[in-house]
Amino acid sequence: MNAIQIDRDRCSGCQTCYDACFVDVYRWDAEADQPIIAYPEDCVECNKCELECPEECIRVVPDFPGIYWPEVV
Repeated sequence: MNAIQIDRDRCSGCQTCYDACFVDVYRWDAEADQPIIAYPEDCVECNKCELECPEECIRVVPDFPGIYWPEVV
């Protein structure tokens, strides 16, 4: 399963990730004014949430078992 990481200290609560996700991985915590990763198993690795986040506080780490990905230098 994919890992979606959010740096909650950097998150501004803009809801860009919530709006960007077309498979509804996120839910919104109105009290904390931050996203909740409710359904990480539904993530399709499009990285739209990560790419559109203005604070660059989201990281999607895809889980592709058996595939070797070389380090990018």
